[in-house]
Amino acid sequence: MEPGIRKYLLRIVNTLSLGLLWLAINSTAGIMYDHAFIHEKVTTGNILFYIWFVISLTAYLWYVIRLWSKPIDFQE
Repeated sequence: MEPGIRKYLLRIVNTLSLGLLWLAINSTAGIMYDHAFIHEKVTTGNILFYIWFVISLTAYLWYVIRLWSKPIDFQE
């Protein structure tokens, strides 16, 4: 396989796998452990979950933007 195509496909796989991992972690912590829902009052678990959610989303988006902003030389 050509090196440029290989780098492109590797970027796609890295983006999708990290995105699915992020989604699985946050849906498990939020939905299964009930930290995403505020029932009668805001708990410490809710606050920590939403802080983690925003920080991890920011880090994931920063990684993806940094990964895809590098040019790929398909003429290698």
